Amino acid sequence: MASDMKGFFRQQKKKAGITKPASSKKTPRSKGSASCGSDVVQPPALVSHGSFDLRDEYDDKEDVLRQFDMNMAYGPCLGMNRLDRWKRANALGLQPPEEIERLLRAGKANSECLWDGRV
Repeated sequence: MASDMKGFFRQQKKKAGITKPASSKKTPRSKGSASCGSDVVQPPALVSHGSFDLRDEYDDKEDVLRQFDMNMAYGPCLGMNRLDRWKRANALGLQPPEEIERLLRAGKANSECLWDGRV
């Protein structure tokens, strides 16, 4: 019976259909170059004045506050400043870090959340 099945399901792929032609010469492209084989080099995206635009200049205090903004355990941060969010989280018994309150009450840190004006 096994020999009958082999004869019934006779499938062999043949070289048919679309195939890529073998290119004889490849054009090397440099990283960041323009399209169509141009030799003009463009600057990488999102870089201006020698620094990345994705990360603004900020210190360790702002980094700690941004981590607080990103932590959803203390509730959403849109529509309120950081100190109000800390107070709300504390009132709800979520135990936000006291370091955040000290930084915000000192007045040397930005009181607006990370997403203020961006969303």
